[in-house]
Amino acid sequence: MKAAVFRGVNQPLTIEDVDIDNPKGREVLVRTVASGVCHSDLHFVEGLWPFMPPAILGHEAAGIVEEVGDRVTAVKPGDHVISCLSVFCGDCAQCLTGHPNRCLSGGMPRGAGEPPRLTQNGSPINQFANLSAYAEKMLVHENALVRIRDDMPLDRAALIGCGVLTGVGAALRTARVEPGSTVAVFGAGGVGLSAIQGARIAGARMIIAVDVVESKLATARELGATHIVDASSGDPVMKIREMTNGGVDYSFEAIGLKITGEQAFDCLGTGGTATLIGMVPLGQKLELDARHLLFGERKMQGSVMGSNRFRVDMPQYIDFYMQGRLKLDEMITRKGRLEDVNEAFRAMKAGEVARTVLMLD
Repeated sequence: MKAAVFRGVNQPLTIEDVDIDNPKGREVLVRTVASGVCHSDLHFVEGLWPFMPPAILGHEAAGIVEEVGDRVTAVKPGDHVISCLSVFCGDCAQCLTGHPNRCLSGGMPRGAGEPPRLTQNGSPINQFANLSAYAEKMLVHENALVRIRDDMPLDRAALIGCGVLTGVGAALRTARVEPGSTVAVFGAGGVGLSAIQGARIAGARMIIAVDVVESKLATARELGATHIVDASSGDPVMKIREMTNGGVDYSFEAIGLKITGEQAFDCLGTGGTATLIGMVPLGQKLELDARHLLFGERKMQGSVMGSNRFRVDMPQYIDFYMQGRLKLDEMITRKGRLEDVNEAFRAMKAGEVARTVLMLD
């Protein structure tokens, strides 16, 4: 099969032929139809987060089941599915207490004595996030998949696999935004736009989008932001505090920068909650004013993949889309083929797109 292979930090991905094994036990072979290009993958390409090459990146995908192992019960050939990197075991303490997104299993990879799922000329190719979606096929554990309705367009469904699940879930499930509340979202990329939509669905009365790219702020308005702040023209914290007479009830950091993480906390009002979604580079620390933590009862928390229970949440988000409550068409700025993955990274880094979706079918 064709795949985009990661060979080293700051090197373009290369389109190569890679061998994929047959499904065994609880594994499923999926024909990848669409894969969103997520900013998280760029973090690994740029070395901000480490991952050992050679590897196939990509983790935001939807496709059709081709073949299943002899112990699979969740899906069958022909099923339309979305993949999720929150691969759960169902048996650990986190799974059993209702937090499968925090599963301790390590993603259910193959064991040390088993052959690798991906190889090239007999040598292993590392599987990223137990998915590796920048490829014509994926070989994954059945607990990485959810079956979805056949009438859901798979290019839109792919977005739910990471960006939408993460952003909408951060608002609805992690922060539990209340109706009538005020919200600020730092970053109007795919995850930030999804957080904005989650806040809108939750009934927030004021949703402030913060970014430095005019086109992204315009998209944020289209998807539910009631106010915008151009962070390139002044201190966004001061502007937000002025707009809200003291600060917001909820804020979300969806970029992965130290400064915006701190700003998300600083723009809170008394009793407010900041939720960190973006992947701040390893080793960096946020500096928070302890006085506000104590006397203002403000909170800073993290959100892993929108605190999801993806087999429940993803079908619900699809229903939201079908009902017109969740906008996905507007989030797809460009479409391309697998060979366009490096251009998709460039456009994303330049702020030209909300999401590029690669069509592999």
